[in-house]
Amino acid sequence: MTLETRINAFSVLGNRIKALSKIEREQIYERAGLTNAWFTPVSVQSALDGIALFLDKATLQTWTASYPVCPSEKLVGIAMAGNIPLVGFHDLLCVLISGHKALVKLSSQDALIEVLIKWLIEIEPRFAEKIIIEDRLNAAEAMIATGSDNTSRYFEYYFRSRPHIIRKNRSSCAVLMGEEPSEVLTELGKDVFTYFGLGCRNVAKVFVPEEYDFTKLLDSWAVYGEIIHHHKYANNYDYQKSILLVNQTPFLDSGFVLLTESANLVSPISVLFFERYVDQVDLQQKIQSHTDKLQCVVSANGWYPNSVAFGKAQQPEVWDYADNVDTMKFLAAL
Repeated sequence: MTLETRINAFSVLGNRIKALSKIEREQIYERAGLTNAWFTPVSVQSALDGIALFLDKATLQTWTASYPVCPSEKLVGIAMAGNIPLVGFHDLLCVLISGHKALVKLSSQDALIEVLIKWLIEIEPRFAEKIIIEDRLNAAEAMIATGSDNTSRYFEYYFRSRPHIIRKNRSSCAVLMGEEPSEVLTELGKDVFTYFGLGCRNVAKVFVPEEYDFTKLLDSWAVYGEIIHHHKYANNYDYQKSILLVNQTPFLDSGFVLLTESANLVSPISVLFFERYVDQVDLQQKIQSHTDKLQCVVSANGWYPNSVAFGKAQQPEVWDYADNVDTMKFLAAL
């Protein structure tokens, strides 16, 4: 297949996702929810919408034009995560559109990747020879893996002699100036609560000025209060609140999210850490101390250098690579 053929197939897949009927969507929601209770209809739809944006034909053409043609086809292993719906799709897209074959280890938590693979093969049957689903990745000539810090050590050891991208735990943070209007703060709530905070692009910590008043922030997030009705999220909220109370740790409680001060970056589900900064120099130093664990930084209208605007953390472009490692460049060099 030529690059143009591959782009056309993925473009048609994007149109297929956009054109899903109500019945088809409900079937997908049900399938996802039966496998993973965190995969609600809202979460699944958010993931599908993001992928459909990836698969715009002009976007795919612009993206791939900046990379050389792969000199030879390799069998690239992909160990997929399952923390949020379809999180492994971008790696699959990169491998296939660059001209390689994909040896895929699916996550037991995500039943939706197989659905998209099925649709892709229906659109372009030649992809059936390019996608192999296996539990073991021994045959892989190169490796892309996403997992916890513990599993990453296993992958790094096992695939040490083969080209690889091994991703570890990451999280994201937000920067507040203290002057943001309520409607802008409401947008920040998308970065905190989408996917229940389970994604690496979810904001788990906010940096605020020393005298910051959280009243307006929490009031602006009232629209996300329905999240507490999800049983797994509610269980986490109750558990984390009890720990804070037992340890006599000061915290703010909105009724569905707990805010507590911490120098750590990654907060538990239903908890948002905050840390105060003195000035811009202090802020920059604090953020730089987390560089190896940060996926992205968000700020109002993207004012902070190299940050994403509030509400956009879960809407990456197709060229926004996890851990800032250029997957396509890696694949082109194989």
